[in-house]
Amino acid sequence: MSLRVVLLSMFISGLVIYAWRDWFYALCGAILLMAFVEHPDMPKNILGIQGLNPWNIVMLSVIAAWLVSRRPQGLLWDMPRYISLMLLLYLVVILVGWVRMMLDRSYLHYDTGMLISEHLVNTIKWIIPSLLLFDGARDRKRIIVASVAIIGVYLLLAVQVIRWMPPESALTGNTLTARSHKVILNEIGYHAVNMSMMLSGASWAALAMLPLAQSRRRKLLVVLAFFTIAYGQALTGGRMGYITWGVVGLVLSLIRWRRYLLLVPVVPIVLTLAVPGAVDRMLQGFGEENAAGDAYVNQYEVTSGRNLIWPHVIEKIQEKPTWGFGREAMARVGLVDYLWNHYRESFPHPHNAYLEMLLDNGLVGFLLVIPFYLVVLFHAVRLFRDRTSPLASAIGGMAAALVLALMIAALGSQTFYPREGAVGMWAAIGLMLRVTVERSRLLAAAPNWPWIRQYVPIDQLVHGTG
Repeated sequence: MSLRVVLLSMFISGLVIYAWRDWFYALCGAILLMAFVEHPDMPKNILGIQGLNPWNIVMLSVIAAWLVSRRPQGLLWDMPRYISLMLLLYLVVILVGWVRMMLDRSYLHYDTGMLISEHLVNTIKWIIPSLLLFDGARDRKRIIVASVAIIGVYLLLAVQVIRWMPPESALTGNTLTARSHKVILNEIGYHAVNMSMMLSGASWAALAMLPLAQSRRRKLLVVLAFFTIAYGQALTGGRMGYITWGVVGLVLSLIRWRRYLLLVPVVPIVLTLAVPGAVDRMLQGFGEENAAGDAYVNQYEVTSGRNLIWPHVIEKIQEKPTWGFGREAMARVGLVDYLWNHYRESFPHPHNAYLEMLLDNGLVGFLLVIPFYLVVLFHAVRLFRDRTSPLASAIGGMAAALVLALMIAALGSQTFYPREGAVGMWAAIGLMLRVTVERSRLLAAAPNWPWIRQYVPIDQLVHGTG
């Protein structure tokens, strides 16, 4: 047994035991564990039992401790009703799509246990940490600890990427792509494309924590975390992730960080010097020459074949635009086999989360899911713009960065079905909603005078468990 496995076992055992002393901090540990949940050393099951793995064991302990201690702590579920309803409808869309898939398993090659585990249980369980964070983060200390755990997940992932992707692997776009797609999956467990999306928003989420750093040393650590995550993201070779990183930074700068706009011309220079392969990767498909020697844009290379499959996906969506076909529609309607037989292209999903939602759940499902993200983003941005509260601004900026990253990257990949790579984002959403609720409570209790309400001490959260 390797030292890594021993240390991992000790950490997991410690979380299980500590959950009965304070489930909230054990929950933060479980969130931090997401940096290693897909690692090859992490057991996928114990004694061959499906679903019995270390992370699930920790979460079951946390949930049990939460249920036992909730009443003595006097916790009341105070999430705004309209958000609770939107989240419930989100889950209904997932459940209905799964039931439709189970009733028609055409072209699916998985057994019933796998379909239940991966497409239902494992889809819903990744939301649970978000709900628990919302219920338990009722004071300033807990909010900060949870935010550090969330950023810590991405920082640990970036460190792993940097470890396995030495600088010489990023000299050319082809080398960067080949190594990142192989090494990141084999050594860390996440696909390079998914990793690129996760880190693209995470570096900005880390930078959003800067207002909470009260000393020069802490500010330096925050900036160091930003550059570490950004460098790790550059080594993933994900072009959509690069675009997402730039757009998220630009949007947040336009919303509040106007001074960072002055650095826009510097970014390409720094990127070229630090990771030349990333620039090469971004330019693949541009400036190619045809047989006559004329330059043209190779759309297939630029879109990685997406321009080839999207018309077929859209055509299928038009067959059932209202309700769609149910979960895993791309495979169940025969599109996966069709694309392979006719183009020798392996596309198990549409590589566009919006098209996937329309194909699976139709316009009805689309209109029940996407507004949830828009409402969450609205609240996150509103907190981010709050100049009277460093805490509200930091948590709002973190959530806004991570949600924006998913919504932008969803144009070229990703999925709106919750999965491992989205746990950090969901956790940030839960934390942001808690700060939103506390902010609204404090504002409601303040006198209705603008000059006083402007200085409501939102950072001094004392409500709840403490």
